[in-house]
Amino acid sequence: MFLVLLFRRCRVAVLLVLVALAAMPAAAQRPRNAAATYPLPPDRTTPVTLRRPAPERLREFRQQREFQYVEVKSEQSSWDLLWARFWHWLSDLLETRPGKLVWKYGICVGLVVALVYVVLKLMQVDLTRAFGRSPRPVALAYDVQAEDIHGQDFEALLAAAEAENNYRLAVRLGYLHVLKQLADQSLIRWQPDKTNHDYLFELPAGPLPDAFRELTQQFDYVWYGEHDDLTPAHYAQARATRLAFQQLLHTGRRAA
Repeated sequence: MFLVLLFRRCRVAVLLVLVALAAMPAAAQRPRNAAATYPLPPDRTTPVTLRRPAPERLREFRQQREFQYVEVKSEQSSWDLLWARFWHWLSDLLETRPGKLVWKYGICVGLVVALVYVVLKLMQVDLTRAFGRSPRPVALAYDVQAEDIHGQDFEALLAAAEAENNYRLAVRLGYLHVLKQLADQSLIRWQPDKTNHDYLFELPAGPLPDAFRELTQQFDYVWYGEHDDLTPAHYAQARATRLAFQQLLHTGRRAA
């Protein structure tokens, strides 16, 4: 019985000790919390000394590039500003979904077009006639397909072409007239399927090959180059070259 009473008293004592220990932190914090609610008064009695940096040190800082805050004015012209706005607008446009699609497939289309253009140029295709309006054909008094040089009156045909200012045809007729004269003198063997350079190698040695080569180059440039806009001055040069060759041919025949 005595032990039971002793246990109960000890239990009560332990509970009282625990309650006292739990109350001690709250009591200890009250002065600190109370002091925090009342700020300290400002110190107005202690003199304050203003410290300024040394002038030499400030001057040294001003001379450094990092401390020179100068606003650089733009020297762009109105044209440069216009282009800058255009590129800015184009950049914003390409950031959109339709713009990205156009940029993606536009490059492919441009490469294909460039490739086709290069191939056509290598094949020597006349793009103006392939994709544009064909030039209006000019009625010729001479059938260029029927090249029977022995059955043509070249002097009359040449005079008619010059009267109509058809200088391109006149150059061709003059060249065919020269071939007829060479064939009549048995200097070449004329055939429709021969080239002009074939006749060049048939000529005998002497001054005729060089003169005929110059005349042939002139004819090829005018006729096969399709120079329909031949001026009177240019035709006068071509005519003078032809007449000089015919004079050389006539002189050689008389000497023979």
